[in-house]
Amino acid sequence: MNTIPSISAFHRLLSLPEPKHPLVSVIDLSESVFLEDEVWKGFTNRFFCVALKRDAVGKIRYGQQHYDYDKGVLSFTAPNQVQYLDLQNMECGSGFLLIFHEDFLLKHPLAASISDFGFFSYAVNEALHLSAEEEEDLIRIMKKIDIECEHIDRHTQEIILSQIDLLLNYSKRFYERQFITRKNSNHQLLAKFESFLNDYFKNDESLKEGLLTVQNAAKAMNLSPSYLSDLLRVHTGQNTQQHIHEKLISKAKEKLSTTGLSVSEIAYTLGFEHAQSFSTLFKTKTQQTPLEYRKSFN
Repeated sequence: MNTIPSISAFHRLLSLPEPKHPLVSVIDLSESVFLEDEVWKGFTNRFFCVALKRDAVGKIRYGQQHYDYDKGVLSFTAPNQVQYLDLQNMECGSGFLLIFHEDFLLKHPLAASISDFGFFSYAVNEALHLSAEEEEDLIRIMKKIDIECEHIDRHTQEIILSQIDLLLNYSKRFYERQFITRKNSNHQLLAKFESFLNDYFKNDESLKEGLLTVQNAAKAMNLSPSYLSDLLRVHTGQNTQQHIHEKLISKAKEKLSTTGLSVSEIAYTLGFEHAQSFSTLFKTKTQQTPLEYRKSFN
C-alpha cells in the first residue's frame, strides 16, 4: 500500500506548485492534472479531505465502494483510509479540495471534536448533494481558508481551524437536510431496517451469528455504520446501537414473561456470550434485573 507522506507530495502528484502552508491547502481542481502514478492504485495519507466536485467525471474507490463523480457533491475522507483512483476514466472538471494534515489540529479543540462529524467515515456513495446556494456557502469558506494560508503567523491556525469548524458544521446541517428531503427513500430504509431487526431475532439469527452489532446491521443495509446511525438519529432520535438495544430488551421481556427459559438461556438465544453482560444491559435499560422483571409477572 502506498502512502502520500505530505501535502507537498500530494501537490506534486497533482502537478501543482508547493502549497502556501505545509499542513493545509485548498486545491482548485480545474488547475490540477493527476500524474500517471502507481500510487493512485491504492494509497493512504494523513490528511482530512473535503472534496467539493462540480462537474468531474470518473470513478473513485473508497473502501469497498465505487463512486461516480457527479455535479455538486461533497465528500469527506479521514486520515489512514485506503483509497483508489481510476485515472483511465477521470477528468478533473471543476471544484475544490480542502486538505489538512492531522497534525494541524494538535492542541486545538477541533482535534477532539472532529470525530463527532461522522461523515468522515461515510462511504463515498453516501456523499452530500448540494444546492447551488449551499455550494456557494462552502466555496466562500474554502476561499477564505486559501487566503489565510498566505499569512502564516501565530493567529493562522486558530483562524483557519475556525473556518474549517464552520464548514463542517454547515456540512452537518446540509446532511440533515438531505436526510429529511430524501423522505421517501429514507422511509423505505427505515422500514427495511425495522424489518431486518425483527427478522434477525424472530429467525434466531442471533443464535447463529451472535450478538447483533452496528457494523453487521449497517452491512445488511448496504450503508456505512456512521451514515446509518446519523440517518436514524435524524428521523427517530436514536442511533443504531440504541435501536438494537431497544429490540434486544423487547425480545428479552417477551421471553422472560412467556417462557420458562433461564436468564442464561435467554441471554444465549439473544446472542450474548455471557449472561452477566445481558443482565447488566437489561438493568441499565429497565432499572430491574431480569429475575425482578420476571417476578413482576408472577
